Amino acid sequence: MTADPLTIAPDAPVAEAVRIMLDRRVSGLPVVDSRGGLVGVITEGDLLRRSELGTEKRRARWLEFLFGPGKSAEEFVHSHGLKVEEVMTRTPITVAPTAGLDEVVDVMTERRIKRLMVVADGRLLGVVSRADLLRALSGAFAAAPIPLGTGSDADLKARIEQVLAEKSWMPVSSINVEVQARTVHLWGSILDERQREAIRVCVENVPGVAGIVDHLVWVEPFSGTVMRGPGEAVD
Repeated sequence: MTADPLTIAPDAPVAEAVRIMLDRRVSGLPVVDSRGGLVGVITEGDLLRRSELGTEKRRARWLEFLFGPGKSAEEFVHSHGLKVEEVMTRTPITVAPTAGLDEVVDVMTERRIKRLMVVADGRLLGVVSRADLLRALSGAFAAAPIPLGTGSDADLKARIEQVLAEKSWMPVSSINVEVQARTVHLWGSILDERQREAIRVCVENVPGVAGIVDHLVWVEPFSGTVMRGPGEAVD
């Protein structure tokens, strides 16, 4: 996470929040009170519907009657408010500092958000964003050794077959693997074209693979049409 992130006070002007986000190239700011407690978050999304831009939400009269005056009044405050606390999201999604990366990713994808506030005892400790996850991924790529693999073609074939057999989407009974000078030839048939790339990616992650030749054919289950792989010659 990013510790000691940029923050803004709830009584700060909205214009100040906009300036900070533009100057520091961030898409959102945690809103904290004088004791460091997290009270909200203001993001680019909170500033899309603004009277200054002429983008405030407008409803037909019958819809206003249907929803009642409260909803329209709330939207007016959001599009015309001049203080951060008037336009911020008051219930930001948070995680504990002990949360694992898998939990962080699950929350981000399920809630379709770009950042999570890291909070303990109501106090903001930091922010974890998609950019933080990309930096972690970059570090993992840089630290990973280049897989060389050892053993004969037969050993490599056995390792590939074992890896493929572990995948639930893999049509094991219809796929044949051959290895020649560490180049893997894939023969057989698939019933879904998406399996082709998944099989290739699976094989290329096995240490020692120097290349892949795809002879797989896709048999369209409804029409019986056969589509040949890129490594298969067409007469």
